[in-house]
Amino acid sequence: MKRRKLLILFLFAGTSMFAQQAEFQVDSLKNIELKTIEVFGEAKRNIETEMKMAVSIDEFLASSEQISFIKRGAYAWEPLLNNMSTERSTITIDGMHIFGACTDKMDPVTSYVESNNLAGIDIKSGQEGGLHGSTVAGNIELKRKQSRFTAQNGFKGSYQTGFELNNKQFFNLGNVSFSNEKWVADASISYRQAENYFDGNQKEIKHSQFKKLNTSLGVAYKTSELSLVRLDGIFDMAKDVGFPALPMDLWLSRGLITSVSYKQLFEKSWIRLWDTKLYFNTMEHYMDDTTRPENLVHMDMPGWSTTYGLLSKINLKNNDYSSEIQLNAYQNLSIAEMRMYPQDRSKRTMFAYTWPWVTTSYAGISMNNAWDISRNHQMNFGGSLGLNHHYAKYPDFNWIFYPGASQEKNRILPSLFLSYHSDYKPIKFSLGSGYGHRAPSVSEAYGYYIYNSFDRYDYIGNPDLKNEISYEINASAEISGERFSLRAQANYFYIQNYIIGKILNLGSPMNYQSVGVKAYTSLDYATIFNLSLKARYDVLKHLHWNGILTYARGKDNQSGNLPFIRPLNYQTSLQAHLGNFGIQTSLNGDFKQRNFSPFYGEDSTPAYMIWNLSADYNWRFNQYKVALQVGAENLLNEYYSTYADWGNIPRMGRNLFTSVKFNF
Repeated sequence: MKRRKLLILFLFAGTSMFAQQAEFQVDSLKNIELKTIEVFGEAKRNIETEMKMAVSIDEFLASSEQISFIKRGAYAWEPLLNNMSTERSTITIDGMHIFGACTDKMDPVTSYVESNNLAGIDIKSGQEGGLHGSTVAGNIELKRKQSRFTAQNGFKGSYQTGFELNNKQFFNLGNVSFSNEKWVADASISYRQAENYFDGNQKEIKHSQFKKLNTSLGVAYKTSELSLVRLDGIFDMAKDVGFPALPMDLWLSRGLITSVSYKQLFEKSWIRLWDTKLYFNTMEHYMDDTTRPENLVHMDMPGWSTTYGLLSKINLKNNDYSSEIQLNAYQNLSIAEMRMYPQDRSKRTMFAYTWPWVTTSYAGISMNNAWDISRNHQMNFGGSLGLNHHYAKYPDFNWIFYPGASQEKNRILPSLFLSYHSDYKPIKFSLGSGYGHRAPSVSEAYGYYIYNSFDRYDYIGNPDLKNEISYEINASAEISGERFSLRAQANYFYIQNYIIGKILNLGSPMNYQSVGVKAYTSLDYATIFNLSLKARYDVLKHLHWNGILTYARGKDNQSGNLPFIRPLNYQTSLQAHLGNFGIQTSLNGDFKQRNFSPFYGEDSTPAYMIWNLSADYNWRFNQYKVALQVGAENLLNEYYSTYADWGNIPRMGRNLFTSVKFNF
């Protein structure tokens, strides 16, 4: 009862937390190199939350009201933008398309980078995120660090290390950069290692350990006063990664992401920038269940993904009009296998392609425009037209269920968006709409017996699925002053031909843990509504309050609940700073999940509330800047799982952490 009263008090005070939104408003024509994150008008140069300066990419994204996650363990969370799965969003690194190599989506793009090699993350909702390709939910753009050229030779860098007690996680993050008038080099390296974590009942969650190494290098050479050439590379490797919500684990994942780009600036011209990039990336992902001796029949699920791409964009500006025109083309090859065998691995009893050598070719042109109608009014509009081609080398597997199904498929993917913005300080307002198509993913089109441990069905793809078609409206309103701000934003999606799995009477499950077979099919339509309220109030000069409240609702064409739609969620925090010392405390949680979907394998999850606390101290030591932080997550050791925890796997209990960072 006391806890409920405390919760009501916080909600009445203004509701919800972490004003750390991963939304970045940067004029690409004025700031060629993204270096900052805009958080309620404040520029932050590090990817960190108010509670924790040594965060993973997943923890940072989770502080945005637009992002939630499906969790199958302590590593590689699947980001949901606008409460939609990764098939409906695009996740890019500096505009590059990267595709995971795991049919279970255990290697999202976000798992191949680290917080210390990124400068920022740009989230665009709905069709405004269609610049990099067809989407419904929007785009998450990961921006790499790029130092500026300087007049004199200069080195700078940072090193961060720390420890988290619950899962005995050690981490080390290092960065170094060099710059002069002609050359720039940025390098980073990180290593994380964690053991199994313990839930709020002090029970060990087996198979939740992980090891991750990530390193990156970028080198730029100024070919003239207004042009440069840049080479970039990222190498990422994860080993011995456990997934407690799955019947198997990851013994090795490797990713290589490379690019070469040429950038030309222009003076005294309505053409301001031309930027062209060639890129290549390859991923390999090996899932197996050799660490699960209880399995009677063992299974290996290796996967490979290789992508070649071209990205070329031109930025234009003429008086009150600015535009970005982008050409985007790539080709991806996705291969995944399933191998079954008894205890003796040499006696393989079954082999199948779960991704039968599927080639995806895409070429599209897009345009984003901004027109400053007047000092207080702006119009943003644009769209894209893409051509998508799928080809499966071995379609025989799909023909078992869909005789004569297409071995290859061409699709036209158009999109449009329009938004109006007014700014009469202290009040801002926006209203927008969008229309777009999405092609089925590789799994949705050609997947073969992809086991889903959430609902315990094997999934079959259908190459002849129709395009998803999204109709979207969105609006926002904000009022702000010197000491406070309040923002409300909402969007509504009406999605025709909504792709989802339905029970297939034909065929029997291949995995002995499966209860049946589902085929990807199209509903007539589905609807998704998202609403968020964000507030900030400066209680005193050095005491600040932030809050977020989010609500979402998703329904299918029979008014049934869609899966993985977040219940009412709140986050609220206080930050106090005095000199070099700072202290932060926060509450966050979900209300009870009432609108769950048993048809799609969901059940009700109870409400929970998590209390976090941290303190930090910053000082200078000769030429070094040092920051020390200690804190506790889930301070009350709450036992809980959320609507998006695969198989109701409980989350981490009380976790004490410490971190120290040196800047030089």
